[in-house]
Amino acid sequence: MHEFISALLLFAPPTTGGPAPNPIIQLVPLVLIFVVFYFFMIRPQQKKQKDREKVLESLKRGDRIVTIGGMHGTVAGIDTEKKTVLVQVADNTKIKFDRSAVANIDKQESGDKLTSGE
Repeated sequence: MHEFISALLLFAPPTTGGPAPNPIIQLVPLVLIFVVFYFFMIRPQQKKQKDREKVLESLKRGDRIVTIGGMHGTVAGIDTEKKTVLVQVADNTKIKFDRSAVANIDKQESGDKLTSGE
């Protein structure tokens, strides 16, 4: 046990009255951590959010969409004041969703429709 404590004391800072470490040098690692977080986490998330806003702004009637709940349908109407979208999911069935509930827009115009397993 005594050897373990003496080994830990080897890593302790010197107790002599030597020069104090430069405070700017001590802040450099903290600044570097912040820069890494900004460029690898914060900035890409902001870019992704801007791209999502552009996609939601380009939403128009007739677009095929998928909601965050998995509902597939076609945009039948858009209310820009209330930020809602009227989605037609079947004949004579329309559901109103919040615009932020749109997960993605299917750009597939000439579509591969699901066929029954014949």
